[in-house]
Amino acid sequence: MIRLTHVSKVYPRTGRVLDDVSLHVAKGEFVFLTGPSGSGKSTLLKLVFMEERPSAGEVRVSGANSASLRRGDVARVRRKLGVVFQDFRLLDDRTAHANVAFALEVTGAPTAAIPGKVNRLLTQVGLASKAQAYPRELSGGEQQRVAIARALVNDPFVLVADEPTGNLDDRATRGVFQLLREINAAGTAVVMATHNLELMRRSDYRTIEMLHGRIVADSADPSVAEREAARRAEAETVTP
Repeated sequence: MIRLTHVSKVYPRTGRVLDDVSLHVAKGEFVFLTGPSGSGKSTLLKLVFMEERPSAGEVRVSGANSASLRRGDVARVRRKLGVVFQDFRLLDDRTAHANVAFALEVTGAPTAAIPGKVNRLLTQVGLASKAQAYPRELSGGEQQRVAIARALVNDPFVLVADEPTGNLDDRATRGVFQLLREINAAGTAVVMATHNLELMRRSDYRTIEMLHGRIVADSADPSVAEREAARRAEAETVTP
């Protein structure tokens, strides 16, 4: 479903952000991506939803290959993904219903089918009663639920969430996380970047830890941490 093979990303001004990252996310998995700020989490997610291309290596997403994907095909690949951000990114001058509807409109969905689908999605995220509310009239947790509904408009096979609870209080965090769990239980893979250790402790989902642009631990593969420790030890040995 998602596969990164020996992927590196280098920016001209900030240098190497990802360093030889290999990763596979299977259909229906829930994966936490964690690590300190600047460890490469957001950049990795940008590669997954094709906002960025790797400097080296290969990213495959549902059959699409970063090495051969044409610019015009990026939108097609993104329609297979749902993306949720920490800052919600809702349109302030549109209601909750209109925010979700807009995501359908830009993909060319049949006009007659849009209201019904929007209503179903808002019901799914528990906001049917707030359909006509504007973002400023919603709490942070409610805004994030609208953003999640918007991310689900194309029935994505994977939902990519970059710190989706980072701006929320504990209660809203629990609610959004439970919603993501339900979405995953229905068959959608979820890749969630987070600093929230409590969320990770309360679940048994796969956890991948990043540091300095590398994957240094993977709960699904203990050998990753062992190899990374050996690599660091070797590097320290040869460093004068």
